[in-house]
Amino acid sequence: MSETGSMAARGAGHGWSRFQTVALVTLRIVIGWHFLYEGLAKLTNPYWTSAGYLAESKWWFSGIFLDIAASPTVLTVVDYLNIWGLILIGVGLMLGLFTRAATIAGIALLALYYLAVPPFVGLTYAMPTEGTYLIVNKVLIELIALVALLAFPTGRVLGIDRLIAAQRQSGVLTEARA
Repeated sequence: MSETGSMAARGAGHGWSRFQTVALVTLRIVIGWHFLYEGLAKLTNPYWTSAGYLAESKWWFSGIFLDIAASPTVLTVVDYLNIWGLILIGVGLMLGLFTRAATIAGIALLALYYLAVPPFVGLTYAMPTEGTYLIVNKVLIELIALVALLAFPTGRVLGIDRLIAAQRQSGVLTEARA
């Protein structure tokens, strides 16, 4: 059986068709790539900081975000956590490694981005945007896509999580026989 056929068969074990399996795994990998790339772009840019983004905050938690932007020490920690969070989430999603944890962390990070600078009526920002948004923007769309992925264990279909689960299963079977 081909690799794609084998992957589809594993997905079918979850009740998914080949198309559903490929679509879900592909979605996980491309979102992972986006996180990884964003993290690496920030890591390799010595001038990058989240200060400008946080300083634009205007909604419920704007006080917290503005305080972070105003404190060089806290901002340095937040920037470090942001960069490495993006990288680790991206690697986890792409490799199917600790997929559930990476997905939840990605949802949390995107929720923070959305809460910091939401696209609501009456809120205007000095930063240029890629388009005109009303409530739904690319951050929210990617967040919802991760919520959908959380419902499907794609790392156990194609990813390192599958190898970990198989190792655990064989360990359980070995202990049960002893």
